[in-house]
Amino acid sequence: MAQKHSHAARKKGGAWKILLAVVLLLVLAAGAAGVFAYNEIHGNGKPGTEVTVSIPQGSGVASIANRLKEAGVIRSTYLFRWYVGQKGVAGKLQYGDFTLQTGANAYDAIIAVLSQYAKADTVRITIPEGTTAIAIAQKMEAAGLCSAEDFLKEANEGDFSAYTFWQDVPDDADAPDRFMKCEGYLFPETYEFLKDDTVHNYVATFYAQFDAQITDEMYAELKKQEMTLPELITLASFVQEEAGNSQDSNVAQVFRNRLAEGSPYPRLQSNTSSYIQSDADNNYLWNWVAPYYGGWDNIPENIVAAYDTYSCKGLPAGPISNPGLAAIQAALDPQPDEDAKDAYFFVTDLKGNYYYARTLSEHNANCQTAAEVNKSVKG
Repeated sequence: MAQKHSHAARKKGGAWKILLAVVLLLVLAAGAAGVFAYNEIHGNGKPGTEVTVSIPQGSGVASIANRLKEAGVIRSTYLFRWYVGQKGVAGKLQYGDFTLQTGANAYDAIIAVLSQYAKADTVRITIPEGTTAIAIAQKMEAAGLCSAEDFLKEANEGDFSAYTFWQDVPDDADAPDRFMKCEGYLFPETYEFLKDDTVHNYVATFYAQFDAQITDEMYAELKKQEMTLPELITLASFVQEEAGNSQDSNVAQVFRNRLAEGSPYPRLQSNTSSYIQSDADNNYLWNWVAPYYGGWDNIPENIVAAYDTYSCKGLPAGPISNPGLAAIQAALDPQPDEDAKDAYFFVTDLKGNYYYARTLSEHNANCQTAAEVNKSVKG
């Protein structure tokens, strides 16, 4: 019996040794894990070489962690995700190309780099109100984003049916006299474009911004006035070119008076789109359409007839620039001053004054006044 008791004791003692060994291993493992985590988070160790890590737009923390590990910048995706979560900085991480080091990197330093826009990989472009589609395309080309030809082709022929306004813009087959489908809808704004993005996305950025400007209330007002969106934007483009300032409503009212049923002056007669062949007049036909076709004499006759506001009645076939929101709102719902309320004419002088008139004789007198002001300015 004693021998049996001794055997059981030795067996029990061996079990305790195994248990102690397991506990010791767990403690050591935990300690090692703790040391690993500490060194990983604080970047203790030798830095390696520089690498470029590309983070696609829309990437989440898990995707970013995977790319960092693949590049050798971090060793644990789990630990990085946990640390970002603890810091509450997930929303600060940006997309783009970032220069980092392999080997030892403090997580705070990595997060600081990823929280900055990769400015070298984006291009900021400002499009002033009233810029034409061709000028916008030229700006995109000058910035190295895409060719002007490709931009205009996509803007005129691409599928942008995802945007509400696009349903109201007729196709070329239904608007044979229109110069460019995209004119008027490339909303003027300051944009930050990614390099190496698609031409479609570049164009879509402009269209998305335009789509956001035209509210349900504005669509309802258009329906109430029995006015189409292209008519509104075409009128707004003339307001933008003839005013683009505090006179937007007054100029819009004059044009609307001319467009009204029974108007004695049913033509816009605006030099911003006319038969006049002069660089000084900012004439859409002369400055933009003619060069596009390789010269004035090469412009299709139907285009000239549809855009010459001295010959065509009502609005021309399409917008002559890309107007800003103020001009669009003024064209839709003008709030004119008393002297412009019933006017059919206006003229400006070199000092920026606007003169409004109801009759041609009053207008002629205003033109004389403006001419005298201009003479004094020129000396």
